[in-house]
This record gives sequence, structure tokens and C-alpha cells, in this order.
Amino acid sequence: MPAGEALALLTTHARLDPTYVPVKDDHSCRWHVCTARGEFEILTTGAKWYDTRVRLGGGGAIDLAMHVLGLSFVDAVKHLTNAAGRHGPDHP
Repeated sequence: MPAGEALALLTTHARLDPTYVPVKDDHSCRWHVCTARGEFEILTTGAKWYDTRVRLGGGGAIDLAMHVLGLSFVDAVKHLTNAAGRHGPDHP
């Protein structure tokens, strides 16, 4: 799952930064996101992500959920599974 799509499932607010100019990869995006744990500035490229404020990154939606929500691996999987179900084809 692309990290940008995962952000939609994990955050209370996610805004793509239209002023961001990628340096290394033209497919990179910068997001300003808000969760119950606070605000983050996240760069995404495919499934990879990087938090510019704490200089920490990873790959995959589970790692991203663990980071922005402070969840364990198991809880991150459960959260993503539940959120994806709520946003599936039958749930706009």
C-alpha cells in the first residue's frame, strides 16, 4: 500500500503540500498530517515514508501506523485492517 494511501487511514487530517518540490524522486510528496499523537510532516515515495521532524523513516503502512499512532505491531495491523474495512468499496 502506498504510504500516501495509508495516511488517509491513519490520520484525522492529511493535507498534501502543493508547494513541495521533490529532490531525489519526482514521485515524492510532502504531507502535513494530524493524529491523536500530534502533528507530523511526512515525505512519501511509494510505500516508503520519512518523518522530517524526527528524521526517522520506514517502509510500509504498518511501520507508518506504528510511528504516527504509537501502536505495537499487532495493534497497527488491527487498526489498518479495521480502517481499510471502513473505507472499502462498500464504504465511501
